[in-house]
Amino acid sequence: MHTSYLQPKRTQSMEQSPGTAKPPDIQDVLIGIFLLAVTVLVILSEWTSRTTWQGFAAIGVILFIVAAIPRVGWSRIAFAVTGFALFISALITRPDWLELTEAALSSAAFIAAFFTALTWLRNASASSPAINVCGRFLAEQPPGRRYATLTIGAHLFSLILNYGSIALLGNLAEASARREPNEEIRGHRTRRMLLAIQRGFVSTLPWSPLTFAVAISTSLVPGASWADALGYCVVSALILAGLGWALDTVFKPRLSSPSSPRSKPNGTWASLLPLLALLTLLVLTVGALHIATGIRAVGVVMVAVPLISACWIALQNFGDRPIARTLSRTAQYLVRDLPGYRSELFLLTMAGFIGTLGAKLLSPIFAASGYDLTVFPGWMILVALVWLIPITGQIGMNPILSVSLIAPLLPTASAMGVTPAAVTTALTAGWALSGASSPFAATTMLVGNIARVSAWHIGLVWNGAYTVLSALMLSAWVAFIASF
Repeated sequence: MHTSYLQPKRTQSMEQSPGTAKPPDIQDVLIGIFLLAVTVLVILSEWTSRTTWQGFAAIGVILFIVAAIPRVGWSRIAFAVTGFALFISALITRPDWLELTEAALSSAAFIAAFFTALTWLRNASASSPAINVCGRFLAEQPPGRRYATLTIGAHLFSLILNYGSIALLGNLAEASARREPNEEIRGHRTRRMLLAIQRGFVSTLPWSPLTFAVAISTSLVPGASWADALGYCVVSALILAGLGWALDTVFKPRLSSPSSPRSKPNGTWASLLPLLALLTLLVLTVGALHIATGIRAVGVVMVAVPLISACWIALQNFGDRPIARTLSRTAQYLVRDLPGYRSELFLLTMAGFIGTLGAKLLSPIFAASGYDLTVFPGWMILVALVWLIPITGQIGMNPILSVSLIAPLLPTASAMGVTPAAVTTALTAGWALSGASSPFAATTMLVGNIARVSAWHIGLVWNGAYTVLSALMLSAWVAFIASF
């Protein structure tokens, strides 16, 4: 996956005055309109439970794919060719091909809408001075508390910036380490800081309702909900974050010479207050609306995040026409910033389409083969998921694709003798491990870019032992909760 979209971007309104800004490309405008329409239609579907909106959203995602094809690379077009081949296969072999295709397109539309809503929050953070001050303070912490601070900070930042948290904190950390004159110390410091940031990000994947891991896993597991799985998934997050800190502490590198004295970081712990306030507002809003309305957490997120983002931008411009500037930023986001993510969005939507349609085509074949997964204990199936998802990540399968393909082939939770929350916990745990270890994952590619080493080196050398030990601990955890 390309990592250009992971870098924090300055919005057009920040870079150019309205008088000097070039008019947006008509194709970008169309992409933005189609994505906005898909987002609104998916929200209506989530909040009204009417399947009519899903049909319109499916049309919208087709229009997005058609508009984006001329602007994406051949690796993305290969996904489109694979998806079209699956569609032809369904058309030829299945009398219910239309229903299968609609389901796959609905999955793709949901992914596009979820990404569109979340990216708006990242866009709003780009113009927040408080976010940059907070990030710099975390990156400049002294050695004694640097790893733990960066892990916690990256975890919190990831809830807002998603992959952008790695770019922001990673670049600040690399710049901080660069000031160390000793090359040996500088290398160790860079590696440890970047690993703290990456593992802080990865630890959000099992539990945060703002991640695709939770959104897609709860969508694919019948009877699953974020609230039911939250407690289990938080423990998974603690395992991932805590193990990283323990390994860094136990295997701290021995230096051939002492490090130079470190200057005090700029700012104080009060620098974190704006970030904590925003996160508290976000979590409480999503949680309260989810419980009060019964709407799925992902459906609530797609409404709450854009509204909070708009309020945040208005607050940043409180003394200078806040409403007008918020509307202007919204327009800029739709016609300039959002279309800039078209390549990544294209990949994600096609991965969802291929995984969903592929699973539905494989289901009868799998059933006819005579294999019955219910003969295995439920805990064993859950443990297999923890390992299978990161393994498929080693051969280039995006977690969206692998989970969308694997989850529908599983027996129901009741047939396995476990709860839907336990299945969700296993899927999100495997997803997180894939994010830490897959050379094709955005996290490893971005960390590799900052550290100037290959993604293979990040995933298999820097994170190899961490991934295996995390998989063992998470396997024990999901096996334990399977007994309830």
